[in-house]
Amino acid sequence: MVVLGSTGSIGVNTLEIARRYGIEIEALVAGNNYEVLNKQIKEFNPKFVVVKDKETAKNVDFHNVKYGEEAILEVIKNSNSELVVNALVGDAGLRPTLQAQKCGKKIALANKESLVNAGKFIDTSKITPIDSEHFGLWYLLNGKLSKDFNKLFITASGGALRDWKIEDIKKAVLKDVLKHPNWSMGVKITIDSATMVNKLFELLEAKWLFNTTNIDAFIETKSVIHALIEWQDGSTTAHISRTDMKLPIAFAILDEVKEEILKPVNLLEIGSLEFRKITCEKYPVWEIKDLLLKKSDLGVVVNTANEYAIELFVKEKIGFLDISKLILSAVKRFENIKIDDIEEIFEIKEDVRKWCESYTF
Repeated sequence: MVVLGSTGSIGVNTLEIARRYGIEIEALVAGNNYEVLNKQIKEFNPKFVVVKDKETAKNVDFHNVKYGEEAILEVIKNSNSELVVNALVGDAGLRPTLQAQKCGKKIALANKESLVNAGKFIDTSKITPIDSEHFGLWYLLNGKLSKDFNKLFITASGGALRDWKIEDIKKAVLKDVLKHPNWSMGVKITIDSATMVNKLFELLEAKWLFNTTNIDAFIETKSVIHALIEWQDGSTTAHISRTDMKLPIAFAILDEVKEEILKPVNLLEIGSLEFRKITCEKYPVWEIKDLLLKKSDLGVVVNTANEYAIELFVKEKIGFLDISKLILSAVKRFENIKIDDIEEIFEIKEDVRKWCESYTF
């Protein structure tokens, strides 16, 4: 298989499953972490290696290392692998997903931006989700689309500021936002968790993956329930597992899973569970949840404004709540956009970016 984002947490877990089941790795694609990449190259002996830029390539122990987006697209095109695991972060994962689809490959997808930006142009029948929430829904639906449900639910952790008073949130700085209560993740996704943008994206992904807008989210503070389905007969089923990406990865890359991948959750040890409503007071972006599901082309706007705002927040040029403020303002400005072909996505992203750069906080 081809592994995009091999040095990140999902990539590392993917290679652990590959190691366990003796799966050949044809290509490794990484960002700047050449130290981890070099260890992976030595162990898995890939045919292709691609990194983010020329400087990183100088430090990679591989005879013909390539760099840049075009090199990634070429590797996908030239590979013999039937499966591409896309665990790239941000917009870097969009064109590789489109390329893999063009080449008729199966996609194990962890890159949110692919469906957020271009869900209407992607054949989701070729995709197996490896986000825990979407995997949970897929698992409960037995891997098939079903019309027997009333509603789908995914859960959120609530992010680093979930227990803060609303009046204190406006004072939050980067170090506060990065203190996730349940686990350690990358900077962007941890910020997205705190603003609840991450969950907006996952709802939009779920719309494309499961062909429904009957989907919602709520906070489950211990992050052991990842997804629930409310059925027409009045019953509800939940997917409960440890928060470990090896389970969805195993289902995405193996034909069958017949043995234990994770230790089962001991509910007696966990004790009580707590559920909370996601409110617009604490998470302002939740205001556009229904609009985003209705007008899904706005995913491009939300994603672009969010990435720009996070850049400023990380550089301490804006406050935490300014992230949501910019997103909501961008959605209001571009509410009536309509995307008719894939290339328009990149044109609109450029327009939104320019507008964001001129925005006055």
